[in-house]
Amino acid sequence: MRTHFHNLALVLLYTAAISGCASFAPPHSAPAAEPATQAIVQPVLPESVAFASIEELQAGMAQGRFSGVDLVRLYQARIEMIDRSGPTLRAVLALNPDALADAQALDLERRTKGPRGPLHGIPVLIKDNIETKDRVATTAGSLALKDNLTGRDAPLVARLRAAGAIILGKTNLSEWANIRDSDSTSGWSAMGGLTRNPHARDRSACGSSSGSGAAVAAGLAAAAIGTETDGSIVCPSSINGIVGIKPTVGLVSRSHVVPISSSQDTPGPMTRSVRDAAIMLAVIAGSDSTDPATAQADARRGDYLAGLGGASLAGKRFGYFKNYGAPAQIGLDALWARSLAALRSAGAEVIVMEEEPPNDAIGAAELPVLLTELKAGMATYLQSLPANGVTARSLADLIAFNKAHADQELALFGQSTFEQAEATKGLSDPAYLKAVADSRRLAGKDTLERVMKQYKLDAVIAPTTGPAWQIDVVNGDSYTGGNSTLAAVSGFPHLTVPMGLAQGLPAGLSFMGPAWGEGRLLALGAAFEAVIGPAPRPRFAPSVDSAADVAPHLSPTR
Repeated sequence: MRTHFHNLALVLLYTAAISGCASFAPPHSAPAAEPATQAIVQPVLPESVAFASIEELQAGMAQGRFSGVDLVRLYQARIEMIDRSGPTLRAVLALNPDALADAQALDLERRTKGPRGPLHGIPVLIKDNIETKDRVATTAGSLALKDNLTGRDAPLVARLRAAGAIILGKTNLSEWANIRDSDSTSGWSAMGGLTRNPHARDRSACGSSSGSGAAVAAGLAAAAIGTETDGSIVCPSSINGIVGIKPTVGLVSRSHVVPISSSQDTPGPMTRSVRDAAIMLAVIAGSDSTDPATAQADARRGDYLAGLGGASLAGKRFGYFKNYGAPAQIGLDALWARSLAALRSAGAEVIVMEEEPPNDAIGAAELPVLLTELKAGMATYLQSLPANGVTARSLADLIAFNKAHADQELALFGQSTFEQAEATKGLSDPAYLKAVADSRRLAGKDTLERVMKQYKLDAVIAPTTGPAWQIDVVNGDSYTGGNSTLAAVSGFPHLTVPMGLAQGLPAGLSFMGPAWGEGRLLALGAAFEAVIGPAPRPRFAPSVDSAADVAPHLSPTR
């Protein structure tokens, strides 16, 4: 869909700054920037600009219709109006007080030297378990890290800055990336509160990259970065109706990212289109000497946007596991059937693989890997922090902190997974080493790799997950199942693209492929997106009950 930039003459119109937007910051932010930088009037821009693609935004700046400063003001205003008041999504945990100054510098550079590339002047959001050197702490949502101002950029953030992106702020997340307790409520953190789904505010935004998913869907930034261990990019992307790609583990550096699992963790882009995801991934991918897993990244990374040229489904071959098909949900069944029909109509062959993947065995092997690596990796991360007010230096310290602050940290759910992880025996434990080998083999070589070769597939497909469940802080998540684990445990790439709405709620179609196959998946996803169309913008409805395809059926037919 093209954005009608001729309407952007409205960029010349300004209103007074929205009260509170300039100084908005949660308790863990550093003091606000100088008033001259903060108390700047807000531009009145069409809503379409907030939902424009990265390429459309770049074209608008190149043509002088608006600037990077205008975009920062626009998104800050929307965050105040939509995220902090109005619908109150709580997707954005903290604003970067230097974003306007950064935008001013980049606008000047554009005028004097030209743009650095497709991200020059583009405001993006970063999940709050990824370090930025701005005057905003990296908290992973926990009060234990509320003073975690490290003064350093994660390498992926440094790559974004070098490409000219503006770090707009940090997004809320499921605290500790949803690894603290098995009965958690996705999207909740002590620092940020509960993120809500912009399509229906009584529904989950999934997690752990809840804020990144909700913010992008709501037009609060051009794009965002999330992280995934198992489902934390693709689930919130699917449930909020956006595109998300979990790269091959090792394509994007994890340094200065609060860890869970060295075997499975990876950051990745969350965007409103496949093209935007390709642009973002090409920037953040690359080798990093401080993360040995990325040794092959420079050789494996590609120009993912260029790879979308001529993307087609014709002649492509997709397979899905019979038990990974459409779950027993009326709305999702219809979306799944529609997507399969669209693939076939576009010339693709879709086959059903009658076998079942060894889900129980994979899950049994995955858990001890995550628990053992969490304990070891968290200690390494905490011990790397400067003396900045963070006293915790081990997982045991975090467990003790939560108990000491139980009224704030443990009021909704506990920390059973933390406690399980603390009881593990270390990275040299034979049981752990066997679990690592077993989990990778079962999910990768024995399943995804094998079926790709056996059935000559371009990708394995599946519904990413069901539509968003109702938020329930008493009983925790009512997760209906999803298809993230095979790609997560094997370390292979996983792309989710919106299929449409099921009773007013989005769901995505997953494309999974071999290691370093991001270019192929993005091309397939772009071709699917072209035939299925993007997910509708969110309505910020209070509940699904008000959806046009639901509300008429809730009253008697008399």
